[in-house]
Amino acid sequence: MTTPTMTDPLASDQTIKLIGDLAEEAGIAHVHMLAWRDLDDVEAGGSELHAHNVATIWAQAGLGVTMRTSFAAGRPQRRVRGGYTVIRKAGRYLVFPRSVASEITGRLGPSDGLVEIWNGVPFFSPLWVRGPRMVWLHHVHGPMWEMALPPRLARAGAFLEERIAPPIYRRTPIVTLSESSKAELVTELGFRPKNVTVVPPGVDPSFSPDGTRDEAPLVVSVGRLVPVKDFARLIDLATRLREEVTDLRLVVVGEGYEHEALETQIAHAGAQGWIRLAGRVSDEELVSLYRRAWLVASTSIREGWGMTITEAAACGTPCVATRIAGHTDAVVDGRSGLLASTDDELLDAMRAIITDPDLRGRLQQGALDRASELTWEQTAIGTFAVLAADAARRR
Repeated sequence: MTTPTMTDPLASDQTIKLIGDLAEEAGIAHVHMLAWRDLDDVEAGGSELHAHNVATIWAQAGLGVTMRTSFAAGRPQRRVRGGYTVIRKAGRYLVFPRSVASEITGRLGPSDGLVEIWNGVPFFSPLWVRGPRMVWLHHVHGPMWEMALPPRLARAGAFLEERIAPPIYRRTPIVTLSESSKAELVTELGFRPKNVTVVPPGVDPSFSPDGTRDEAPLVVSVGRLVPVKDFARLIDLATRLREEVTDLRLVVVGEGYEHEALETQIAHAGAQGWIRLAGRVSDEELVSLYRRAWLVASTSIREGWGMTITEAAACGTPCVATRIAGHTDAVVDGRSGLLASTDDELLDAMRAIITDPDLRGRLQQGALDRASELTWEQTAIGTFAVLAADAARRR
């Protein structure tokens, strides 16, 4: 896992009352969540952190929340975490039919509402759920299929996502993280704009500034070491920038199956002395890295938001990121960070922040301002309001 749990979010009395009132009015006491992975999975990331934080706040508001997900190595099949219950059974693919079977047969217990977390492959809840429901869909996967699967399976996955599933979900309320991701869902998958609600993710209060900053330029990047994050591109850019900024250093936090290939790339560039693949780090070390960095970088190809960007922003650290859906909402371009499209633009942006103290100072303050607008309480309220509205509509 590359994004830490930090402390579980703690909801205020006002938030607890608001969600509780919405739940009572909607007749919702128990909620089930269907997810591909949960927060304890070795490959967990932003989507799993989002689900955990929302479920934790809902549980604090008195809701019974059960999450059904896939088996995680070394973890028990059943666990209570953050006040909600996690049930882990079946592998990466069998989790879909078996979760549906568990829900239909009632083995997961009572439920007044369903949350389906659509992460590439859907659970097709509109075909078998008659009560209140909603879907969390953070982004269109698009080119990610070809990066993760063999050609035939990639084509099948894209066809499923783009052609088969959207008509089935045409009347289902959908929650996504950003306006730019909503635009993709509407234009690429054909969802009706009125059915898609934008609810941004929050930022854990543990991410905060402390005045620490390394003397030499430090660039930090956080994410799973998988093709969609395109760390190979970032390493190339950093190698080019190092020719001008001779004391530059890069730290990449995260685990994934591309680790060996990236290590080889670093070795071929002779960069072992200043580029470090840190792997999994503790919560405390991640916060320290964010605080010490001069900037965080993301060369991702697809994102629903970019939580690591706003985590770093809460530590007063600006970003340089690709101009893609998700990033264009997480970052206020020119105020909390810089967005770019081409390699040369990304390189220019990194160089500008590192070499211009005035620009860096303005972006640091802008990053703090942007992060202050985002709380997990707002996320939990906004997402539950969508489920409650669906319950009211059905009633």
